[in-house]
Amino acid sequence: MKIEIIGSGIVGLSCASFFAEKNCGVTIISSSNGPDENCCSWWAGGMLAPWCEMESAEPLIGELGQESMRFWQKFTSSYQNKGTLVVATSRDLPDLKRFGRRTKNWQQVKQDQIATLEPDLADRFTTGLYYPEEAHFDPRQVLPELVNHLKNKGVKFCPNTSFSKQVLDAPTKADHRIDCRGLAAQDHLKELRGVKGEMLLIKSNEINLSRPVRLLHPRIPLYIVPRDNGLFMVGATMIENESRSGATVRSVLELLSAAYALHPAFGEAEIIEIGVDARPAFPDNLPRIIHKEKTTYLNGMYRHGYLAAPAMAKRLVEQVLGLSTTTKQSNEPAVSTGNI
Repeated sequence: MKIEIIGSGIVGLSCASFFAEKNCGVTIISSSNGPDENCCSWWAGGMLAPWCEMESAEPLIGELGQESMRFWQKFTSSYQNKGTLVVATSRDLPDLKRFGRRTKNWQQVKQDQIATLEPDLADRFTTGLYYPEEAHFDPRQVLPELVNHLKNKGVKFCPNTSFSKQVLDAPTKADHRIDCRGLAAQDHLKELRGVKGEMLLIKSNEINLSRPVRLLHPRIPLYIVPRDNGLFMVGATMIENESRSGATVRSVLELLSAAYALHPAFGEAEIIEIGVDARPAFPDNLPRIIHKEKTTYLNGMYRHGYLAAPAMAKRLVEQVLGLSTTTKQSNEPAVSTGNI
C-alpha cells in the first residue's frame, strides 16, 4: 500500500514509522527541510510525563502517554528514565497538595530526599512529589534520529513543498493520504484553534539537574528540563492566541522569575533562545483521527505531542489498513472516524 504523509513533525514521523513497520511504501511531504524551528515538535520540552499531565488533562492522555513511552525508548539515545520532581515554595504548598490529589504514581519526598535526587536543590524546598516512572529526552536529538531510522526503512522525504488548498483537495496518486500539518490544517479542520506557547533555552554552568523539575507557580506552572552541555529548556506558557511569533515581555519575565525562584543561580544564566509557536488543539484539547474519503487527518495534539503522537499514530495505521477490531465511534473525540 502506498501512503503519502503531509507534515514532517512528530505526528507525521510517528505515522510513517508504523506504516513502514507494515511494509507500506511511505512518502513524507513537508513544506520545510525536515523537522526544524518551523514546527512545534522542535520547541517541545521533551517530557514524557503521563502522570504529571493528569493534573490538567483527561485520563486518555495518560493512557496514550504510557503507551508512547515504549515507542520512544526504541528510537533515541537521549531517553532518560529518571522521573519528574514537583516542588513548591512554602507559600504554594496547598497547590502541591492539590497537584498530588489530581495525579497518580507519585512518592512524597522530604527535604533530605529532594537533596538526594537533586543536590543543587538541597535546603530549598521542604517537600515535593516524585514521579519515578516518568522520563525525558531532547527533541532536537530525537527528531533527526527518527528521520534517519525512517530513511533506513525506505521512507522517502520530499521537503520544501508548497501546499495550497487546491493542491490538497486534488486526488493523490497514493492509496491513502495522511494529513499531519498541525495548525496549518485549519483550511480543512475548522474546529482547530491555536494555543500559543513560549519557551526559553538557557545555559548555566552553576547548577546541575538530573531530571525535569516542575515548580508550581501562581501564574505560570514552570518546568525546567535539563539538556546536555549546561542547557535547560524553560517552559511554557499557554495563551489562547494563534500567533506563532513574538514572545511577550511579561511571559519572558515570568518564566525567568520562576526559574530564579527555583534556584538563584538561574539569575546568572545566559539566554540562548526564545521560542514561540502555536499548538494545534480542538475544543476539548484531545487529539483526533478523522477520515474523509482517501485522506485521514491526525491532529489536535495540544501540548501533548510527544506523549500522544505515537499511540495515536498506531491507532490510525490500524484503522487505515483495516486491522483494528476495536475502532471507536465518532462520538469519542480521540479517534473520531466520521466524515468532515
